[in-house]
Amino acid sequence: MGIAALGRALAARQLSSVELTRELLGAIERQRDLGAFLAVDAERALAAAAAADAAIARGEGGPLTGVPVAHKDIFVTDHARSGLPSTAGSKMLAGYASPFDATVVARLGAGEPAGPPGAGMVTLGKLNCDEFAMGSSNENSAFGAVRNPWDRSRVPGGSSGGSAAAVAARLVPAATGTDTGGSIRQPASFSGVTGLKPTYGVCSRWGMIAFASSLDQAGPLARSAEDCALLLAAMSGFDERDATSAERPPQDYPALMRQPRPGATAARPLQGLRIGLPKEFFPAGLAADVAAAVRAALAELEKLGATLVEVSLPRTELAIPVYYLIAPAEASSNLGRFDGVRYGHRAAQYDDLLDMYKKTRSEGFGPEVKRRIMIGTYVLSHGYYDAYYLQAQKLRRMIADDFQACFQACDLIAGPVAPTVAWKIGEQGDDPVKNYLADIFTLPASLAGLPGMSVPAGFGEHGMPVGLQLIGNYFDEATLLQAAHALQQATDFHTRVPAGV
Repeated sequence: MGIAALGRALAARQLSSVELTRELLGAIERQRDLGAFLAVDAERALAAAAAADAAIARGEGGPLTGVPVAHKDIFVTDHARSGLPSTAGSKMLAGYASPFDATVVARLGAGEPAGPPGAGMVTLGKLNCDEFAMGSSNENSAFGAVRNPWDRSRVPGGSSGGSAAAVAARLVPAATGTDTGGSIRQPASFSGVTGLKPTYGVCSRWGMIAFASSLDQAGPLARSAEDCALLLAAMSGFDERDATSAERPPQDYPALMRQPRPGATAARPLQGLRIGLPKEFFPAGLAADVAAAVRAALAELEKLGATLVEVSLPRTELAIPVYYLIAPAEASSNLGRFDGVRYGHRAAQYDDLLDMYKKTRSEGFGPEVKRRIMIGTYVLSHGYYDAYYLQAQKLRRMIADDFQACFQACDLIAGPVAPTVAWKIGEQGDDPVKNYLADIFTLPASLAGLPGMSVPAGFGEHGMPVGLQLIGNYFDEATLLQAAHALQQATDFHTRVPAGV
């Protein structure tokens, strides 16, 4: 069952959170070879489950009370309360014990001390991710690669690959992720689950270890749009501690998802919905199996009442160079704090302060993180800032304007999430540019700060999942969820389970 069904079963006392948590902890242990989980604290998880059962018995439970969840290890967790580390998939944060929970973690869990109660979900553990969320394959973690449950010789996508793999392998019904340039949508597509990147600012970034501050956004990964709507309603909302948090009232996303469209019928729930198809999202280089699955999903949306219209995002190809200037520049700045002085790893032997800085950062950071720090430092340096970083920011605004021009003719934009299905582990290890190019269809929405979803849309070569990407206008997550939910009511791709799970 997904989280919506589990919530109903728990509320009806058809099963207990303790039973459910114990079962999932056993599944996690049996599938340790997947590499999805970095840390589990079974004792505290079972204690939280028992507390959730007691709350339900008192009639105090909500729709998520007692439902298990796991968090991408880019969110800090209060070590004293959870017993869980916060590493961002890096040796640099080895031994770091966070004194507080990230806002997203607190809102889904028990809440904050002296603050409002949370949703009452039970945290099972922390999930593997590319180091500091930098990657598209989850091969960059300092603690080993995550494997795709559909084919364990292949990547699950990144950087939220641990989250996607855990949900796909039925180790947990839902997980949190972060999306900087596609890091929720791409692993959701590769792993056959549903992933939602909200509008930038909808979910608080407080307690989320920063990669690129103007791009990072938290979001849910789960089995269905209904599950994602429940999670987003709990984890979103204004947070005064986060300067980038959007000051908006709470949104009831499950109710908005089910709100009927004008003129809709049971057979055609998407009547009147205009879906734009950018020609740039269907280039000659798009893999045939991906194109076929996406086209079939679009045809299904037409049957449900949607109208397909051709639009154009002419600067799509520029999204890659723009992103790989802006994101590394912000990473270079954000990662400057990891110097061995205040927290995390420190070199064991050094001659002076400068030597300690050099050795600490050389030992603590992996190759991909070092690469991006070097690129970012270069483009921010004197003489290159105007030529590279400033120009990239101007193009970013133009990319956002392209989307707004499209939304004059359509309500949603659709296309593939990635040009291919998941590739083999190690296949692109010697050529990081190939990994960068895999983000061509997800980067534009991230640069514009728009909400986007990956919805299971079928299977391609070797039986690997393919996702349909849906992109909405600012703060229009409701329309995204409506379209995804209608598609999932008409298809069963989101219910498929990898062999052997």
